[in-house]
Amino acid sequence: MINNKKLFLLAVSLIPLVVISFILKDKTNFILSKKDSPIIYIKTLYDGEVLELELEKYITGVVAGEMPALFNEEALKAQAVASRTYALYRKQNNNGVYDLTSNTTNQVYLDEKALIDKWGSNYKKYMTKIMNAVNETKGEVLTYDNKLIDALYFSMSSGKTQDVKNVFKENLDYLKSTDSIYDNDNLNGFKVLKKISIQEFISSLKLNCTYPIVENIAYNENGYVREISICGEKFEGNEFRKKLYLRSANFKIEITDEVEITTYGYGHGVGMSQYGANGYANAGYSYIDILKHYYTGVEIKDIKNV
Repeated sequence: MINNKKLFLLAVSLIPLVVISFILKDKTNFILSKKDSPIIYIKTLYDGEVLELELEKYITGVVAGEMPALFNEEALKAQAVASRTYALYRKQNNNGVYDLTSNTTNQVYLDEKALIDKWGSNYKKYMTKIMNAVNETKGEVLTYDNKLIDALYFSMSSGKTQDVKNVFKENLDYLKSTDSIYDNDNLNGFKVLKKISIQEFISSLKLNCTYPIVENIAYNENGYVREISICGEKFEGNEFRKKLYLRSANFKIEITDEVEITTYGYGHGVGMSQYGANGYANAGYSYIDILKHYYTGVEIKDIKNV
């Protein structure tokens, strides 16, 4: 009888401790859960409106807008990680109104309506494939010295990528030139001839002459034009590309009664080649292999560990 009474009193006295323990445990778990899975939003300027989107939803729309859905899923995963890193890197230095534009100034984002218009009856199939690539790399970013990198990428190289210092005048150890062997003549659009009238050529470059004469053209070690001199005017290769809307700064030029410019590859050439990534993926390389090939010395980490 006495023993039972003691046990009853002991049990009653422990109830507050049990309740407190439960509350503290629940509260602790809740806090850790939030810390382990941070909710990050990206503000993108889309059709003149600033959209605030959850990070992974935004990345899904970017991968869909930036890379053909027919590409190998390992290439799509590489694109997801690169795009996620690119977005978060720019979020650190936004303009206070939005983090990125949704066009080629930053990276292309397409919403559901735009993707239905783009894919038609294939919408469900393609969206499922892209969502799988995004979900399987959820939260993964590229780092160098434990900091987010500027994960630049472009469409197609001319067989080698460019060192960032040759294009954007920066010296970043992780954006060095590398081989991109699957960017070659087998790809549609690898080699393109553009014809421009003499007058349009002179006008676009604001040349002070009636007939343009190429006085000098210097190439860097990867075949891209470093500098070109025409009628006493000097242009950097990438500047020349932009002024004439060329596909690449790797080009050959011939001037007769018109200007003929043959370009190789497509884009600025720095970072990951999207078509090159697909070539490596089709050859059996993983998205991790692809990313570490194009971005020198990087690590792939979960964003919560950066």
